[in-house]
Amino acid sequence: MQPFQLPEFYMPHPARLNANLERARTHSKGWAHRMDFIDVPQHGTVIWTDDDLDSHDYALLCAYTHPDATADDLDLVTDWYVWVFYFDDHFVELYKRNPDDIQGAKAYLDRLPLFMPVDGVITEEPTNPVEKGLKDLWERTVPAHSMDWRRRFADNTKHLLDESMWELLNISEGRLSNPLEYIEMRRKVGGAPWSANLVEHVTGLEVPARIALSRPLGVLRDTFSDAVHLRNDLFSYEREVLDEGELSNGVLVLEKFLDIPTQEAAEAVNDLLTSRLHQFEHTAVTEVPPLLDEHGIDPLGRLAVGAYVKGLQDWQSGGHEWHMRSSRYMNKGALHANPVLGGPTGLGTQALRSLVATAPQRLRSYTRVPFTAVPPLPAPKSVLEMPYPLTVSPHWHDAKEASVRWSAEMGLFDDGFGIWTEEKVRDYDFALCSAGIDPDATAAELEISAMWLTWGTYGDDYYPRVYGKASDMGAARVATGRLKQLLAVEGPAPIAPVNPMERSLADLWARTTAPMPPVNREKLRAALVVMLDSWVWELKNQHEHRVPDPVDYVEMRRQTFGSDLTMSLARFGHGGLIPDEIYRTRAIRNIENSAIDYATMLNDLYSVRKEVQYESEVHNMVVVASTFLDIDLERAYAITADLANQRLRQFQHSVDHELPALFEEFDLEADQRAALTRHADELKDWVAGILHWHEEVDRYRESALQRHFAGHQTLAPQAFRGPTGLGTASTRILVNNG
Repeated sequence: MQPFQLPEFYMPHPARLNANLERARTHSKGWAHRMDFIDVPQHGTVIWTDDDLDSHDYALLCAYTHPDATADDLDLVTDWYVWVFYFDDHFVELYKRNPDDIQGAKAYLDRLPLFMPVDGVITEEPTNPVEKGLKDLWERTVPAHSMDWRRRFADNTKHLLDESMWELLNISEGRLSNPLEYIEMRRKVGGAPWSANLVEHVTGLEVPARIALSRPLGVLRDTFSDAVHLRNDLFSYEREVLDEGELSNGVLVLEKFLDIPTQEAAEAVNDLLTSRLHQFEHTAVTEVPPLLDEHGIDPLGRLAVGAYVKGLQDWQSGGHEWHMRSSRYMNKGALHANPVLGGPTGLGTQALRSLVATAPQRLRSYTRVPFTAVPPLPAPKSVLEMPYPLTVSPHWHDAKEASVRWSAEMGLFDDGFGIWTEEKVRDYDFALCSAGIDPDATAAELEISAMWLTWGTYGDDYYPRVYGKASDMGAARVATGRLKQLLAVEGPAPIAPVNPMERSLADLWARTTAPMPPVNREKLRAALVVMLDSWVWELKNQHEHRVPDPVDYVEMRRQTFGSDLTMSLARFGHGGLIPDEIYRTRAIRNIENSAIDYATMLNDLYSVRKEVQYESEVHNMVVVASTFLDIDLERAYAITADLANQRLRQFQHSVDHELPALFEEFDLEADQRAALTRHADELKDWVAGILHWHEEVDRYRESALQRHFAGHQTLAPQAFRGPTGLGTASTRILVNNG
């Protein structure tokens, strides 16, 4: 008996089969033999036999996922997939079935980058079939590509290999990840971003380098990746969870997190898969065309992007078809399953059934009733965990008065829109937040921190009030462009500020960056640009009255919260001791993102009444969970609290286990270890201070809401977002010597 019945999948594009299938089958089998994949024992274990390779039929996978590839390209791509699946099974047999050999697994993975240099030739000699296959494939593939593509492909290949260690460590510890951690890590270890690079190879066109890392292209890659992996989790649950003891499976993760039966968890995973495909389509239609116009992409570049989008769609459909047929997966009877309610079965009806079956889920994202009354809910502090002690700076009151004066001097109370008053700013008391997140700050440091909090939250309130009408999106983009121009890395800004929003940013930028070297100014500018662009993203959703996809929401919420900005400031505070590559490691990203997600979700819990009932806001995790899962606000509130707490537990796990392992892996010096330990301690102050601020200020209490919203309603999202001062110990450098 299968552990669950496969759900009805959303498949809007029919799969097509490449005519060169049989040639690819013959070629890839011969290649696998030459690479010693077949019947060659590894540490005494035969990984594959001819029967294994034949039954898995990776040539069929590639013929379905790349229906328009030339014969030569199909041969090469098939060899890549044979290699990556062999690697996966090789790693399972040698290390996942023996999870205690962590050092052996790490040494195994550490050698693989030697066989994929971005530039230059491979000089190392292979010592096992995985290395031998990678060397052969790398030398056959990269000469045809630009350095930009090579770097992206090497990074994605390394992620695919390295994150196998994350899976192994979870198995070794018997640890099941939370849903957000799982999505992030599965995206890397599952290999779909790597597959997206091969889509470019097959089309013969590379996505223009200047937009390859933009949000729209990133969303296309991520949604493609998530859908591929979630689909694989459904088909592979039986083999991975019941046979291999694997913990990295989305069905298992949701089964345990939501405390629901396996069948319901499978349906929930399929709903998330569908949501990610809907997000892919939405991004391709509404975000990619303006991106091409904004960057002046030439006809060849537009053709490359179009081919890329089509290639990802082909892969999605073809990958599904292969999962339905491969002996590797749980698919008994899937090809012959009756369509929902019977219905038509002719050409093209699969896509029609998909559209009909998923229409309610799509419509829920656009039909939320505005200004919905929020029922009584538990106090956030009663459902949120907080193991870290709170300390408040003695300079709090002085910083509060300084930030109020600064707001008046910048004209924030006289902006012509009535967004803020002095009473509101005193009620919001941003200095209290700064005082909690950096209790050791000097008076001058705390003032700057409070001003950044004030500006960021004012900006987040300003955008929807001023540009909240659909016709004002163009004006919002122009205004955002002007704000970016004020962030001059060297020399004076090319424009002069003309309103309070611009004037306050220009003043803060000058105060903060004067002692900085240009490289730090550039990093700070990039972080601010990310936050400004995220405000435009929120406006776009607001104009469309669209509740975001849950994964897109969480990832963009980090940006609207000003996380890149605050992380940049925190890193400057480490005095250049830590190389950038360390900040990009899994351990540091896990530590930072889990803390950020806890903070953003606690904000959503405190602000749910304000945002839903008074502002008709769609950017709130309670609203997102309610819409996605089709549940009431009470249940969505409880799920959001559970997820926030799990992220905080993940933060502590990463600090306790991943950070010490990072120290050893990179052989960090004592002062570097101290700096990163201090960074983790700052994050503990950060989450404790943010929770305390939410609990104490008059921004979310019912009495304050009635007072602040008396006489009017607004569609403006006014949650506490923008920079929150993470790592504001760094302001000591900004105030003193940089």
